[in-house]
Amino acid sequence: MPVISLDELVARIPDGALLGLPSDRRGVALAATRALLRRRPRGLRLYNMPTGGLQTDLLIGAGAVAEVETSGVSLSEFGGAPRFARAVTSGAVVIRDATCPAIHAQLQAAEKGVPFLPIRGLIGSDVLKHRADWRVMDNPMGSGGDPLVLLPAVQPDIALFHVPLADRAGNVWVGRERDLVTLAHASTMTLVTAEEIRGGSLYDDDRLAAGALSNFYVTAVADAKHGAWPLAQPGLYEDDAAAIAAYAKAARTDEGFAAWLAEHVFATKVAAQ
Repeated sequence: MPVISLDELVARIPDGALLGLPSDRRGVALAATRALLRRRPRGLRLYNMPTGGLQTDLLIGAGAVAEVETSGVSLSEFGGAPRFARAVTSGAVVIRDATCPAIHAQLQAAEKGVPFLPIRGLIGSDVLKHRADWRVMDNPMGSGGDPLVLLPAVQPDIALFHVPLADRAGNVWVGRERDLVTLAHASTMTLVTAEEIRGGSLYDDDRLAAGALSNFYVTAVADAKHGAWPLAQPGLYEDDAAAIAAYAKAARTDEGFAAWLAEHVFATKVAAQ
């Protein structure tokens, strides 16, 4: 599998795709997100694993999103997600409310190739009132009085995330970020950006092999130094707090958000600092 350019990578994301995205602390492909926005996509459906943050807010604000399934969207200590909040109150985006265990269970069902997985934790919650696609039934292996919620498998069209390291064969190193493995296993296609792409195989190094995701699950890789900026890439660099705070402030208004896009997305192809 050849290493491709960032623009070639995002060209594989069609309008209307169901995009599986990791949370802000799990390797977010923000360089790829900015490249994608320069293509002006429309109708994307986001599946946050299990929460969304800056990436989700940015895609929604740019008008690229039709639907989000998530257990929450925020900018963490930088406050609420302004564009997400605006979309919720205006009804501009369909919000499919979920919980963290439910998100994981639906992806794990797809990963295992089964149509659904049962969980108990949703019983008695208000979330069930808004999810007609989640079914409650009695445990068929029990003697009655043991309700379970059956959650349908969710298979994203595309998983998109960023990693510290990849090799030229398309194996990528996720380390202990095992959510990324589940996301790749569950998805039809996996697109990855990497801080570094090296020769040889990750599986030839005993220190890397256990944390590697095989190229069997990876569709394409692109080189993207500082590809998670302004978010952290675990083990390499921390959040750019000033940049995230500046986004949070700008995104509170339509004019501020438009100015942020003009500076950090459309003015240049090199937004990382």
